[in-house]
This record gives sequence, structure tokens and C-alpha cells, in this order.
Amino acid sequence: MSADAQAAPAQTTYREAVRAAIREALLKDNRVFLMGEDVGRYGGCYAVSKGLLQEFGPERIRDTPLSESAFVGAGIGAAMGGMRPIVEVMTVNFSLLALDQIINNAATIRHMSGGQFGVPVVIRMATGAGRQLAAQHSHSLEGWYAHVPGLKVLAPATLEDARGMLLTALADPDPVLIFEHVMLYNMAGELPPTAGAVPIDKAAVRRPGRDVSLITYGGTLFKTLEAAASLAREGIEAEVVDLRSLRPLDEKTILASVSRTRRAVIVDEGWRSGSLSAEVSARIMEGAFWDLDAPVGRVCSAEVPVPYPRHLEEAALPQPQTIVAAAKATLGRS
Repeated sequence: MSADAQAAPAQTTYREAVRAAIREALLKDNRVFLMGEDVGRYGGCYAVSKGLLQEFGPERIRDTPLSESAFVGAGIGAAMGGMRPIVEVMTVNFSLLALDQIINNAATIRHMSGGQFGVPVVIRMATGAGRQLAAQHSHSLEGWYAHVPGLKVLAPATLEDARGMLLTALADPDPVLIFEHVMLYNMAGELPPTAGAVPIDKAAVRRPGRDVSLITYGGTLFKTLEAAASLAREGIEAEVVDLRSLRPLDEKTILASVSRTRRAVIVDEGWRSGSLSAEVSARIMEGAFWDLDAPVGRVCSAEVPVPYPRHLEEAALPQPQTIVAAAKATLGRS
């Protein structure tokens, strides 16, 4: 085996990247612990925490009762008491049971205490559709949380971000919500052994282009990259912007891309009405209106509860072909 082959990064998955970040944090800081439903003996509903209970024990890997309001509240209290909890909520739909704790408490305590208290808690949850888990387990509600001052809202799509954003979030003095798309957990690739913390306030241009900006995040990033590759075969060079952070939004990167390409399509698995895509569209209109050569396009999920049958689920979600069609529409092509 050559030296280059020996030095090549090993293949890993998105779930393994998240697990590696949790494990590194547990090893480095005794204040860090993981808590949530089935994170211990079962290894997590998406197998992210598999093996951590055996390595770190029940004080650091805590199985909780089936009560999101209770264990999210406990995590907030632990953070205020000096700990660095990672709270896992099984799916974004169930986080609604802890809205009072997240929005009325975690997000407001620094403000209401005049800066005397912070809440350095990280709350992770699965989001999105594609696994035939039906309407109560499949929605994309991260845009709702991006509406709330006092929270940071992250949507890592790549292996590097899955690992590195958690590490940065744990160092933040305020609450950070991390949304992990369910269709990314099995995604495999190479993760350099030197991969570490990454910024949690910057977007990234994943593919440069000159004809149209495709702006997306999380689970739709790779559908958007697939659409961009398809457009390239027809001579259309699409730039793909991965938002990565939904609050704060990296407006500078968004506007710079649109100013280059003069056209934009926003791809968002949330519903169109009142969506994150609407906010991004408004920011573009406010900051780059005179640079636009066409109206801003949007590709969102159908405004229905996510269906269970596979063919209906796929029809309800943004797909590469619908992204291609929207991009062509901004260019006046059918």
C-alpha cells in the first residue's frame, strides 16, 4: 500500500461524524453530557449515540422520560448551573411539546436577566422527510425557530459541518439548535482526521456559477447540487449557496452571490407560506433588487401534511427536477 493510500481519510457517515463530535466533547470537558429519549441503552433513534453509554456511563449519557418539556427544561437548568448539556429531541415535530421551554425560557433569559445569565445548551433534533415516517415525524419546522431572537439555528449538511458545528455550538454562551436532516444520517464520505470546529454564522458556496444562484440548506443541499449538475449539462452554470446557519443568516454571502448571477431560486423543504424561503427572498429584494434580472423563484414542499405513501411523499417534496425547472424559469427557458 502506498503512503498516499495509508494517509487517505477513512470513509464515515453523517451519523458517525455527529457521534465523533459528541465523543470528543465528552472527553474534553467533564461538564458536557448527552440527554434525551433512548440516547443510552437503545443508542439513539437514529443510532447517533450508539456505544456512548458503554464508554461514558449513565451520568454522562442520560436516558430521559418521554416528556420533551421536562427534559428540555432540565437541560436549560443544567446549562444555567454551569454544565454544557447536549439535549437530543427525537424529531422536530416533538420539539413543539417543549416550545415554552425553548422560546419563553432559553431564548429570553439573557435578555430578561440584563445579561447576568446565559443558557449554553445545545439542542439537537432530526428534521425533514423522505423516510416514510408520515406527518407526525417528517416536517421541516426549523424556519419557525429561526424567527426567534436569542437562538442560533444551524442546519449542517456536510460531514465536516455535522462534526464541526456541534463543537462550536458547545462553546457558545447562548442556546444553539441543530437540525439534522433524517436523509443525511446514512450519507458517507471522507472526513479528514484533522476536521475540527467550524463557524456557525457563515454560509458556504458549494458550487460556483454565473447564471443563477440556488440557495438552500440541510437535506435539500444535495438535491440542489444534483440539479446544478443537470443544468450544467445544458450549459447553465448554477451557483449553489448552502446557508448552513438559519439564524443568523449570512446575508453578505447571499447578496454577493445574487449580485454575481442576477437570478435566484431558494430551495426550502419547509412549506412556502411564511417560510424561511420567504425571508431569504425578502432579504434579496431589500438588498439586491437592482441587481436582479428576474423575480426570485422558490421551490418548497407542497402545503399538505407530509404523506406516508412513498410516491406521494416524493411528490410533496422539492426534487432535482423541480429545482431545474425553477432555475430555467428565471432564465426564461422552458
